[in-house]
Amino acid sequence: MPQDLIDYIEREILPRYASFDAAHRIDHARMVIEQSLQLVETINSSADYVDDDGQKLQVSPTLAYTIAAYHDTGLCEGREHHHTVSARIIRNDKTLLRWFSPDEINLMADAAEDHRASAKSAPRTIYGRIVAEADRFIDPETIIRRTVQFGLDHYPELSVDEHYHRTLEHLHEKYGDGGYLHLWFADSPNAARLEALRVIIRQADEALPQLFAQIWESLTQTTPQLR
Repeated sequence: MPQDLIDYIEREILPRYASFDAAHRIDHARMVIEQSLQLVETINSSADYVDDDGQKLQVSPTLAYTIAAYHDTGLCEGREHHHTVSARIIRNDKTLLRWFSPDEINLMADAAEDHRASAKSAPRTIYGRIVAEADRFIDPETIIRRTVQFGLDHYPELSVDEHYHRTLEHLHEKYGDGGYLHLWFADSPNAARLEALRVIIRQADEALPQLFAQIWESLTQTTPQLR
């Protein structure tokens, strides 16, 4: 992977995440980068991944790294259309022509546009599947913490109970049984993590309130009294 590309992304792209909500800061971008590169290694080392012609699939870690670095940059214009804005940012960044062809830049833009969990259709390419999967690091505590952080950032007027019920509603809608989240790699560690999270969601009168209370206290320095 070109060192000058890494230097450019570290200097010009990753710092943009510092202005986003607490659930999408630089640590999130770095997590998606790390997860993407791990998936690339798995795909490239396994005979189970083949292309449309039945040939062994090989994916570029440089492309996957760059997509992951840019995938949420579109949050600069809000959350609703951030995936399409991220794609536009990639296409408009002429500096990327130092390392990538126009076709590769379009491929990366498509992947960034396809990464959103609520997308109605599957990612168009293996790179879209990689960043979509990497964006779904399903650690139960991390997921709940990010949900609470998002609520505190965007809905500060809500009461503790309202934050709890917003968290519960979001977890059911996205991660619960029948939720819209889709995993793109059957052998991903996310599969086992998703089931662990679903167990917590099902225990809405036990485990979930306790975990929410611990996270709330760590974020706000106050002890919630849930009703």
